Formats: sequence, C-alpha cells, structure tokens
Amino acid sequence: MNDMPRTSTSAAELPGVRWRKSRHSGAIGNCVEVAALDGDQVAMRNSRDPQGTALVYTRAEIAAFVAGAKDGEFDDFIN
Repeated sequence: MNDMPRTSTSAAELPGVRWRKSRHSGAIGNCVEVAALDGDQVAMRNSRDPQGTALVYTRAEIAAFVAGAKDGEFDDFIN
C-alpha cells in the first residue's frame, strides 16, 4: 500500500498478505479475518467476500477495540 492514510481498500489490492481468522469462527463463513500490513496498519475483511472491501486500521485502533471487547463493552451486540 502507498503511504496515504486510507480507511478501506479492495482486499484484492493486498496481494501476498497473510489473512487470519479466529479459531472461534464458525464453519458457515461468519468470520472476520485480519492481516498485518506494512507499517502500523491492520486490515480486516469478511471471509465470505475475500475480494471485497478490507477496512484498514492502525494497530492502536485495533488494540483499543480488542481491549474494549475483552472488557465486555460490546456484549450487548450479541444478546
């Protein structure tokens, strides 16, 4: 990726990145996948649309989200 700040890109524009998903993901494709990018960025995509849009965040943004998830801040979304 270039040095311009971006919030989304086509996952197809990220060749060679290693996508990972949680071991808690279901077999029916309800998975969010993440990939480390060059520099301070992390991409996220929907596993059902691997060539679709990938959202790009800084590592600090991802760390803040994960910390909130661990603290239960988003539990109301799943109940």
